[in-house]
Amino acid sequence: MIITVCIATVAAMVSCGSSPRRSPGRAYMPDMAYSRAYETYAETDERLKASGAHYNHLPVPGTVARGDMYGYTLKNDSAGYVQSAANKNPLLADSSVKIDMKEAERLYLIYCGICHGEKLDGNGPLWKNGDGPFPAAPKNFMDPTMIAMTEGTMFHSVTYGKGQMGSYASQLNTKQRWEVIAYVKSKQAGTAAKTAAPVADTTKPAAVTTGK
Repeated sequence: MIITVCIATVAAMVSCGSSPRRSPGRAYMPDMAYSRAYETYAETDERLKASGAHYNHLPVPGTVARGDMYGYTLKNDSAGYVQSAANKNPLLADSSVKIDMKEAERLYLIYCGICHGEKLDGNGPLWKNGDGPFPAAPKNFMDPTMIAMTEGTMFHSVTYGKGQMGSYASQLNTKQRWEVIAYVKSKQAGTAAKTAAPVADTTKPAAVTTGK
């Protein structure tokens, strides 16, 4: 008992010494106790490569996000672009799916309208009849060439980008892209119906003219 009290007294005296303790001791998991500081705009890829790690921040090829449609399989090349013309909108092919056009319109105005315009005429805020900051005129969806473009080709262009337009696959998932395409095609169909030439009524007898 006396020996235990003596040891405890010595330990207390040593631990309460006047000199401050400079050593932090040993950390069981130092990476969690002292995390490495990262600069805000540091090149993450270069830092990982220098450390021997290979990570590109992308999901594993072929994986599908939970709740999303099956991924797009055509490649971003000339052959894929040509083949895309045969693709149909799967949302329209499935009778159990009803496209919310109000939501499709909202997505269009957020992601597409700034370039292609609220009226789909290619005169969005970034163009403004050539007075905007964008150097090239966006596509006019109401142009006959764009009306003739198939929904599959249009989806391919939105997925991978085309010309001055970049890819929107990171902003819109597969279903949302098809919804936007359906909205554009519905507007194009309405315009085409209004501008179509009237068909002659063959049920009425032709007027007979007589010369004098």
